[in-house]
Amino acid sequence: MDNRRGNNNRNDRRNQFQPRDEFEEKVVKISRVSKKTKGGNKIGFSALTVVGDKKGKVGVGLGKAPDVSGAIRKGILLARKHLISVPIVNETIPFRVDVKVGAARLMLKPAPIGSGVIAGGAVRSVVSAAGIKNISSKVLGTKNQASNVHAALEALRLLGSRKEEMSAMKEDMLTSKKGKAK
Repeated sequence: MDNRRGNNNRNDRRNQFQPRDEFEEKVVKISRVSKKTKGGNKIGFSALTVVGDKKGKVGVGLGKAPDVSGAIRKGILLARKHLISVPIVNETIPFRVDVKVGAARLMLKPAPIGSGVIAGGAVRSVVSAAGIKNISSKVLGTKNQASNVHAALEALRLLGSRKEEMSAMKEDMLTSKKGKAK
C-alpha cells in the first residue's frame, strides 16, 4: 500500500533526527538520580553531553530520562538545538576571558601554536568540540563538572559577543576618522 501523504511517514521523521557525521558528540557525565515517592523510589538518569563540529560551533545539553540511552539521546538533541558560534583565530581564541557562572570561575587564555589544549576534563571536552587546538585554561571555585561545562560555554559565548562589539567599535572609529578628514 502506498503512502498518499507524501514523505510524512514515520520512518522519514525518525531519520530526520539521526546524528550527522559533521558533529562530534561527547558524554561528559552520567548521574543516577533517585526520588522518594509514595510507592517507593523512582530512579532516573541525567546525562551531560557536548556536541561540536570542530569548526567553531559547540553546544551543551542536559538530558533526563528513566534510562541512560534516553538521557544521552535527549542531551544530544538539546545540545544540537543550542549551538553557539565561537571565534577561532590561528587555532586559538582571540583574547583572554574570565567568567563566573554559579560557583564556577573560569579563565580561558590564548596559547601559542603547538602548545595544545591545557584544560581539565570538563572544559577540555567543550573547547576541543569547538575546534580550538591551542588554549590554556584554569578552573577555580568548584569541581562540579556540570558547572564547569556551563561556565566554559558561557566564556565562549562571551568571547563571540565581545569580538562583535570590538569589530563594531573599530568600524565606528574608522568612519569617524574619515568624516574628520574631509
